[in-house]
Amino acid sequence: MDYMEADVLVIGGGPAGAWAAWSAARQGAKVILADKGYLGSSGATAPGGTNLLYLPPDRELREKAVQQRYKESGYLAEPEWIHRVLNQVYESLIWVEGWGYPFRRDEEGVPQRDHLQGPEYMKLMRRQVSRAGVRILDQSPALELLVDDHGVGGARGISRLDGGDWEVRANAVVIATGGCAFLSKGLGCNVLTGDGLLMATELGAELSGMEFTRQYAPSAAFGTVTRGRLLNWATYTSEDGTVLQGGGPRAGDFLPKMLSKGSVYAMLNHADTEEKRQILRKSHAIFFLPLDRAGIDPFTQRFPLTLRYEGTVRGTGGIRLTDDDCASTVQGLYAAGDAATRERVTGAKSGGGAFNASWAISSGMWAGAGAARFALAQERSAAARNLKPAGRYGLAGRGSSSSSQSPEPIDSAALVKAVQQEVFPLDINYFRSEPVLRQSLERLHGLWAGIQGTVLHTIQGRLRTRETAAMIATARWMYTAALERKETRGLHMLQEYPETDIAQQHRLIVSGLEQIRVYAERLTEHRELRLGQEAVGG
Repeated sequence: MDYMEADVLVIGGGPAGAWAAWSAARQGAKVILADKGYLGSSGATAPGGTNLLYLPPDRELREKAVQQRYKESGYLAEPEWIHRVLNQVYESLIWVEGWGYPFRRDEEGVPQRDHLQGPEYMKLMRRQVSRAGVRILDQSPALELLVDDHGVGGARGISRLDGGDWEVRANAVVIATGGCAFLSKGLGCNVLTGDGLLMATELGAELSGMEFTRQYAPSAAFGTVTRGRLLNWATYTSEDGTVLQGGGPRAGDFLPKMLSKGSVYAMLNHADTEEKRQILRKSHAIFFLPLDRAGIDPFTQRFPLTLRYEGTVRGTGGIRLTDDDCASTVQGLYAAGDAATRERVTGAKSGGGAFNASWAISSGMWAGAGAARFALAQERSAAARNLKPAGRYGLAGRGSSSSSQSPEPIDSAALVKAVQQEVFPLDINYFRSEPVLRQSLERLHGLWAGIQGTVLHTIQGRLRTRETAAMIATARWMYTAALERKETRGLHMLQEYPETDIAQQHRLIVSGLEQIRVYAERLTEHRELRLGQEAVGG
């Protein structure tokens, strides 16, 4: 075991984790950042580009944008939080430019800070995090948190570089591990398996927005790139060449309905001049890589489409936040980026694209600063605390009950395939209905019972078993919340309840692992109404 100590531990190396580490170090805290991959190249942002919520400090312009988003959120967002994000992003992007990011400029030389290219952006963030004095642990996935009666106190994990275990003791922890895409092969998303949600919930943290996870993204059937904006230039056709629709990557239920009936092809034929084609290639170069490799000219030849499930990555759900510093319901534990609920800025609507990217910057800044202030205010160091590992599921020799212990090894590959069969199909997770979701949830409860057993003592074996437990748990939280919200709002729908119900203008708070508990948090009264319902699993 490699033992380390810090004031703040940040788990996750995407943009939210990078901003959190930099922000905490800026407050004078000693910071360690542990990433499952390599800070600067892993995660959904690094391989692509992303838009941002960048508006000048014009009161009328911003208020109009905020009110529009509030309406689109199903009235579950909070306008003041959207304003906070706009303010923070405006300030942070000035720093980014000062650090050397080459924003494009208009004809008058004014920098256009509304878009970031992932590779350059994350390379720059790694450099700034390092310059701030943060110790970076690459290829070092966290497996479990440390805890005592006073709250969280660090984490344990494994190193892919030397095969050893590590332990970091810290009085504050920021979970920035991203969302859960269930190994759906979206570009950069296979490191996003819900690990942070599981670790936090084992400590008693609550989740929110887990029903708003009915999010799929279009991709070439043979590729992984899910940047669908360029499909606005496409014409869709069926197997026999019949034109289905022209343009629009996410035009309502169109693609899910058509793909449920058969193959769907796209061709970017609306980019009908060489000038337009070059503009598209320069704007989203990564979109064309799998097509070029396959020898397909997407402007003159059609290519098959699929939908890849994005779960809580472009959905909304995550760790519930209790204050402006992005603190969770566990003392010393903070959340940022896709690991945190985005309901306060996106409500029931997807946070994909500009909102998620802007939320990663903002929540990272707030969580890092809040964690640093909390840690530096403690009277004793984490090294002096009587901390214990909190992990219980998918770890060797640990489980919730003796009856579930089994000498049989956990078959992670089979369990991963089984959970994917519950969350990928459109007829289960997209076209949601009560009886189908209930049946799927019962099967997921059965999978949860199968996560107990012996674990392969290899780096990959230990990590994948823990990831498997996180994916099963995330699916159970999603469907439990979905069955509780008996209406259609934003990313959530139930066929039996096709209308939006004003009486359900509340958030659903989910917690627990063996027994999943749900209650409603009323927005207008700022108080919680217990629903008195429990979904008992396993």
